[in-house]
Amino acid sequence: MAQSLPVDQTSSTNSSDDNPLFGTYNRTPQTFVRGEGVWLFDEDGRRYMDFVAGIAVNALGHAHPHLVDSIKSQAEKLWHTSNLFQIDGGKRLAQRLCDATFAEKVFFTNSGAEALECAIKTARRYHFDQGQPERVNIITFQGAFHGRTLATIAAGGNPSYLEGFGPAAPGFENLGFGDHDALNEAIAREDCAAVLIEPIQGEGGVRSVPDQCLRGLREACDKHGVLLILDEVQTGVGRSGHLFVHQRLGFEPDIMAVAKGIGGGFPLGACLATAKVAAAMVPGTHGTTYGGNPMAMAAGNAVLDVVLEEGFLDTVQARARDLTQSLGALIDLYPDIFTEVRGEGLLMGLKCAIPVGDVVAAARNQGLLLVGAGDNVVRLLPPLIITRDDIAFAMDVLEETARQLDDARQS
Repeated sequence: MAQSLPVDQTSSTNSSDDNPLFGTYNRTPQTFVRGEGVWLFDEDGRRYMDFVAGIAVNALGHAHPHLVDSIKSQAEKLWHTSNLFQIDGGKRLAQRLCDATFAEKVFFTNSGAEALECAIKTARRYHFDQGQPERVNIITFQGAFHGRTLATIAAGGNPSYLEGFGPAAPGFENLGFGDHDALNEAIAREDCAAVLIEPIQGEGGVRSVPDQCLRGLREACDKHGVLLILDEVQTGVGRSGHLFVHQRLGFEPDIMAVAKGIGGGFPLGACLATAKVAAAMVPGTHGTTYGGNPMAMAAGNAVLDVVLEEGFLDTVQARARDLTQSLGALIDLYPDIFTEVRGEGLLMGLKCAIPVGDVVAAARNQGLLLVGAGDNVVRLLPPLIITRDDIAFAMDVLEETARQLDDARQS
C-alpha cells in the first residue's frame, strides 16, 4: 500500500490550540511573501530555490510575466458568471486542449480531485447509457493518489487516508502494482467499467508504469469494452517533457484528468474525453459553480501560450536530461544516502537510504525546497522554466546535504 507522505515532525506549526486553521498539515516555519521565477522569498528576505513548485503546480514558476498580465487583464473585466452563460475563454481553452490531444470534449473543474470525480462519473454514466448499468467497477492500483474526496480516497486505496471516514465508497478494486494476473481477471468481469491509472505515480514514490504495460492496458481495455482513464494531473502539461506522457507512447485514453500545471498556480482542472464517451453526460448529470470561470480560463490559456510555444518542451526535455545525469552522479558520490533515480522529465525522484524527512529538512535549511513521497523517495519538481544554472545550484545544495547527512550517519 502507499505510504503517507513523510513529514518533518519537528517543523509542525499548525497544531497549537490557538491556530484557527484545521490541523491537517504539518507546515514548515517559513512564510513566503514573494516569488520570482524559480525562487521564493520569505518574510525575512531569505530566498529558496523552489523544487516543489506548489507540488508540480507552478509550471511557469512564480510571477511569470505573461501569466500575470493575462490574469490582471481578465481581473479588470470579469471574474465569475457561472456556467449558466457562455464563457468564451472556456470555449477557446477547451478547443486548444482538444486540438493538442485525443479529446473532443472537455469539462472544467477547480482541482485534480474534481477532475477525477468527473472522470469516474463519466465512465459509469457511459456504460449506463450503453445499456450496461452493471458496469460500475473502477480498477485502480496500490500506491496511487487520485485526490482527497470520499470517492478518490477509495480509488487510491491508501488505508491511512481511508481511516476514520466510514465505509469506503464502493465500486473500486485496488490491485497490486504490477499484478498482471489480478488485472487480467478483474478487467474481464462484467461489472468492470474502467481502469484508472497514473502513468507515473507521484505520491506513491515516483514509480513509472513500464511503457509496454501502458500499451498493453490499452489493448486489454479495448478487448473487454472497458474504458481507460489516465490520471495525468501531476504528469501533464509538460511535466514529463511531453504535453502528456501517453503521447510519447503513441496511444490514447478514453478519458483523462488534468490539473496542477494547467493553471500555473491558479486553481484549474479538466476532464477530457472522446465525444462518444462524453455524450452520456447530458444536462443535469454533472456541474460546478466555479469551474471554467473567466479568471481560470485566462490562466489556462496563458499557460498553454507558453507551453505550446515552439521549442518549449524540447527545452524541458534538455533540462530533464541535465537533471537526470546530475542525480546519477550524486548517487555515485553518496550511495549510502541516495540509491536510485526515478521518474521522467521534471518529475524526478531520489530513493533515499535514510529517512526522506531528514533530506527535505536539511536541504531546506540550505535554501532548496523539496517534497517527500511514498517509498522513502524525495521528489524534485522544479518549474518547467528551470535553467542549467538553476540545476547547478540545486545540485550543489543536494551534494552538501548528502555530505552533512553522511557525516552524521557515520558519527
